[in-house]
Amino acid sequence: QVQLVESGGGSVQAGGSLRLSCAASGRTFSRYVMGWFRQAPGQEREFVAAISWSGVSTIYADSVKGRFTISRDNAKNTVYLQMNSPKPEDTAVYYCATGNRLGIGLLEYDYWGQGTQVTVSS
Repeated sequence: QVQLVESGGGSVQAGGSLRLSCAASGRTFSRYVMGWFRQAPGQEREFVAAISWSGVSTIYADSVKGRFTISRDNAKNTVYLQMNSPKPEDTAVYYCATGNRLGIGLLEYDYWGQGTQVTVSS
């Protein structure tokens, strides 16, 4: 049974920083793509960032490029999202997900975590 557990969410001021973590279990972590998505109230879930199984390749949504960094530690079965200079519009529930393909679509990921709330105040 695959489990993804996010942590590190909370409240942060605009311009600060926050690091999200997602601990995975139940599958060989190092063989799979990991992604971060987010969902704000009343909006659809959207892609934030993803990283290949090796960590060599990463992709980002234009809205976070240059501010957020995705990374992974395969020895710890954990993926991270470093959020620098967050903005109020980054406020959302953040979800990690795992899949077979490095992509931006929700359907490319087959397991999801429960999410962690991030609130950015101005």
